[in-house]
Amino acid sequence: MEEDLVKEFSKPEKKSILKEIFLPAGIILAIILAGGITGWFLANRGGLPIGPIQTKKLTGGAELVQGPKEVGIKDVETFRDTAEGRIEINDNSNIPEGSHKLIRPGGPSQTAYLISSVIDLSQFLGKCVQVWGETFAGQKASWLMDVGRVKLLDSCPSGI
Repeated sequence: MEEDLVKEFSKPEKKSILKEIFLPAGIILAIILAGGITGWFLANRGGLPIGPIQTKKLTGGAELVQGPKEVGIKDVETFRDTAEGRIEINDNSNIPEGSHKLIRPGGPSQTAYLISSVIDLSQFLGKCVQVWGETFAGQKASWLMDVGRVKLLDSCPSGI
């Protein structure tokens, strides 16, 4: 009995084009789309909001303010002190208090050193603002303020 040296194999099953091409392509497209949407939401969630001023009542009667030129907590009992000037980073070379400083008219003796438990002050770097906050006794700073609300000014106070 002679055996054939060449044997025929059964033909491979035809895979559907749906499983072979469209399913992996659809999954990849869905992943890319989900990543793009996530990136868009993350990119647009920070900074000053664009559009009309939005206010929201908080417990205790204070208002949360978010608008194109103003952000923070409107609470005149807690944040009763105010000042105007240009916000800069405090490099801590002379006064090691406050993450930022408010350059005000009248020279270095009028500088207010700022911290904030409510607002990221870095978004206002180099901008002229009015701040509302609570004054604390500083060890070296003549004026140390915890800022609760910031409003962008159209122009800087004279002398800055």
